[in-house]
Amino acid sequence: MTFSFLNPLYTAVSWIIVQFHSLYSHVFDPDGGWAWGLSIVSMVIVIRICLIPLFVKQIKATRAMQAIQPKMKAIQERYKNDRQRQSEEMMKLYKEAGTNPFSSCLPILVQAPFFTALYGVLASVANDKTIGVINSDLLNSAQQAHIFGAPLSATFLGSDEVSVKIVVAIMIVLMSLSQFITQRQLMTKNMDLTVKTPFMQQQKMLMYVFPIMFAVMGINFPVGVLVYWLTTNVWSMGQQLIVIRNNPTPGSKAWDERQTRLKKAGRLNPDGSVKKVGLLATLSGGGGKPAATSAAAVVEETVQVRRQQPRKQSKAQRQHASGQPVVGEPGQDQAAADAPQTDLTKHDAVPAGSPVSKQPVGKAGTRQQPKRGGQRPKKKP
Repeated sequence: MTFSFLNPLYTAVSWIIVQFHSLYSHVFDPDGGWAWGLSIVSMVIVIRICLIPLFVKQIKATRAMQAIQPKMKAIQERYKNDRQRQSEEMMKLYKEAGTNPFSSCLPILVQAPFFTALYGVLASVANDKTIGVINSDLLNSAQQAHIFGAPLSATFLGSDEVSVKIVVAIMIVLMSLSQFITQRQLMTKNMDLTVKTPFMQQQKMLMYVFPIMFAVMGINFPVGVLVYWLTTNVWSMGQQLIVIRNNPTPGSKAWDERQTRLKKAGRLNPDGSVKKVGLLATLSGGGGKPAATSAAAVVEETVQVRRQQPRKQSKAQRQHASGQPVVGEPGQDQAAADAPQTDLTKHDAVPAGSPVSKQPVGKAGTRQQPKRGGQRPKKKP
């Protein structure tokens, strides 16, 4: 094979397709277009699920580009006569923000190897050559498969039948149109159009360049590849609609629409924050209070509870509180035990009721330990 470094990709792509084909063969004709077409669609879904973390990273990078737009505009105005310095400052700003203007192209770049591998697999099927895990039996089955009357490996330029050209042309138009709609909804609904920056110009350019590029290249794509790109574009469109509706960029048209929906539903606080509902409301304190306020209230309540806890008492203090005779002072009544006692020295008085006040005092203010056998210390005459 000419491109030997692509063999692992050929094997991986063909293996995924064959596994889904064996699954769909239980329902559809193994040699029909439904079994092979759905196998390609299922492969796209598997790839896009694996790319969800990259899609999340793309959203964060795009939001970072939105956040630095005012700084980008300031750099443009400051160095409008020095293009080189302007480019240097822009690259420095991108590095500090951890983003770049081409972050939105990441999903397409990552899918490029899979697209190339699928193109090679279908080209081998058209040229009657086995590839990857597709053996001669599977090769014959794939060659018989037709999608809406067009062979799986047929191309617009490589087919002489008018019906096949019409099917391929419709698929090319749908592929390009879905690409344009996806990029346009990102531009018109999820970006702050009040600030004109190079990032906005780049996104606007991509909105027109990508569809045209795919339309020109699509005339050489096999039907199976067109199915691949049409499926991935539809996936991107739906995925982006969900993100734009539930997590729009602040300041965009979609953000204003979301705030209006939340206000009508009564879920918007006066400060602009969203009220929690259900379990989230319970955890955050309920009543529409912000989570930060509820958390502060919980902390304050915990501190107050801790302050109300009684301190640990000594054995002598517990005996005094219960009215029992204190050790070292048998026979004294409760009044004598409660009377204030002072040391023989001229220092500070010992608080009444403390363990120290219950011990006999000797010379120089030192306490004498009681002797063994229960004998009391001798009193000083």
